[in-house]
Amino acid sequence: MAEKSIDSGKTHKAGFVNIVGRPNVGKSTLMNAMIGENLSIITSKAQTTRHRILGIVNGEDFQIIYSDTPGILKPGYKLQEYMLKFARTAISDADIVLYVTEIEEKKEDSGETIEKLQNLKVPVILLINKIDLSKGDQIDILMQEWQDTLPNACIIPISALEKFNLEKVFAMILEKLPESPPFYPKDELTDKNERFFVSEIIREKILMNYKQEIPYSVEIHVESFKESDLIININCNIFVERDSQKGILIGHQGKGLKRVGTLARLDMEKFFGKKVFLETRVKVQKDWRNDPRFLKQSGYNPS
Repeated sequence: MAEKSIDSGKTHKAGFVNIVGRPNVGKSTLMNAMIGENLSIITSKAQTTRHRILGIVNGEDFQIIYSDTPGILKPGYKLQEYMLKFARTAISDADIVLYVTEIEEKKEDSGETIEKLQNLKVPVILLINKIDLSKGDQIDILMQEWQDTLPNACIIPISALEKFNLEKVFAMILEKLPESPPFYPKDELTDKNERFFVSEIIREKILMNYKQEIPYSVEIHVESFKESDLIININCNIFVERDSQKGILIGHQGKGLKRVGTLARLDMEKFFGKKVFLETRVKVQKDWRNDPRFLKQSGYNPS
């Protein structure tokens, strides 16, 4: 989806297309498909996206800045409060809102968000995702229900995983994108730096290889990122909240941490196109998810 162009004309279009919705409806899968790059973590676990991540798609006369946001949920601790603020900001500062739902989601679970969408002055494109799992006339019924709820929205059934109907979504975005000069240089893909993607790759491997609370109790700080012509040397601290979590993450004879490090290093080498030497250590930071100072150091800005 990333390599696109439209007919040359006198005007240039650009804007922020913000992807919002509840956890685990497929927002990150959608964004990665639309930009053609794996910038957002995708796992079967909810709440995998913690930060607001921008992915930029450029054409000769347009620039689309997609924003993947944390899922909208009732916060249980300060980290989730900050994540919810990211999502709410994404609704208020968008040029176009992509609201992602899926075939099994109940509208009553998103009451507050629906109210905000009903009052928005910018275009709303509602995407019913995971239609490859639908049965019978389920999609027709859902489309009518959502149209009754959001009469001003454009409703498109999609499968982000199968990339079904994404061309239609792209065409609708281009149609509704406002006229504007580009916001970022045309060769930029994202607003995030290399250290951010190092931490996300490590966190993804932890999400994939550990169960229960461990993945949600982990935060990664990249202490050093030194790049030469042949290799990138990376040093990271993996923070958990309790000593017991540290033991589980490291595993018997260090095998758990070694597995995570190997899988992460291989993905980093693909991502950066260069050999990577990765060193990781596990440290305990008590109750970090409720620690404003640590959250700020980790890039969670509550403002």
